Amino acid sequence: MKMLWFVILLTATAAAQRVSVPATASLRGLSVVNNQVVWASGTEGTVIRTRDSGKSWSVMTVPGAEKLDFRGIHAFDADTAVIISSGPAEKGQARIYRTTDAGRNWKQVFEQKTPGIFLDAIAFWDRKGGVVLSDPVDGHFVLFITSDGGETWKQLPPSALPPALPIEGAFAASNSCLTVHGRSDVWFATGGASVARVFHSGDRGKIWTVAETPIHPKNSSSGIFSLAFANAKDGIAGGGDYQSPERSEVPNVLRTRDGGRTWQAFSPTHPPGIYFSSVALQHHRIMAAGIKGIWIHPERPRGRADIWRQASTENLNTLGVANHEIWAVGPKGVVLKLSEP
Repeated sequence: MKMLWFVILLTATAAAQRVSVPATASLRGLSVVNNQVVWASGTEGTVIRTRDSGKSWSVMTVPGAEKLDFRGIHAFDADTAVIISSGPAEKGQARIYRTTDAGRNWKQVFEQKTPGIFLDAIAFWDRKGGVVLSDPVDGHFVLFITSDGGETWKQLPPSALPPALPIEGAFAASNSCLTVHGRSDVWFATGGASVARVFHSGDRGKIWTVAETPIHPKNSSSGIFSLAFANAKDGIAGGGDYQSPERSEVPNVLRTRDGGRTWQAFSPTHPPGIYFSSVALQHHRIMAAGIKGIWIHPERPRGRADIWRQASTENLNTLGVANHEIWAVGPKGVVLKLSEP
């Protein structure tokens, strides 16, 4: 029996509130530790942090990194964080830094010079184990693993991964094309090639499989930009075409119920195909953000209407969630906060 989706769009005024931050950098990295502690990172070597739920902010520039774009960040608490810079490795733009004293001091712990390396995202399973994704080199995606909280990194054997497709890559748009869950699951998503795919490993990168999705990119600017998993089986993917943010033929939200082995297009927003650079899952809700703002879907039980609600119209790059608070960041130092029941 085919399932019919009934979609109602609720037109709502923007519910997210802009938080005052003394920064003008374009922010793409975001790590929401809890309701009080939030870190973000971006261009011009910028890192920002609050420990009082956004009432006040520390704004810092990493010494020696003033020209770097920190598109990925993972924070463990108010003092400890790891950041990655995105850009061509051969131009000195593929670096990892770490702080353990709330950003008063930053230590460069890693740098790659290999042509083709371009760091896309960083994620951690726990305080020790983490992973960083790079675009392909010599026909295989490149991943680096840490087992000491980001102090040292080593490359996984390229032969462990299925080959990349011609012109296939990952998007360093929101630090969420890579995601992890539990003790050992890791996924990353791609675009730009003939079909967008999702790679998965259940053992921290030793063995990989790859699945095709219903997204067939029309150009290098379309594909899957973001992944989120509620558990080892239930996940979503978000994307579209960032050069056509208001509408494209590419599905913008996909769902999996089997850990990423198969993917199905989810009920559309309106207009269909708007571009999402970041997605999140919490409390049976899907949250998505992009150039057209924040959208929220409550994932109501079968037999009831599905509702997408637009909670902001601000241009955004990524979002994160802690308890009932949604945080989002974007160009020109934009930081938004939204409290949801």
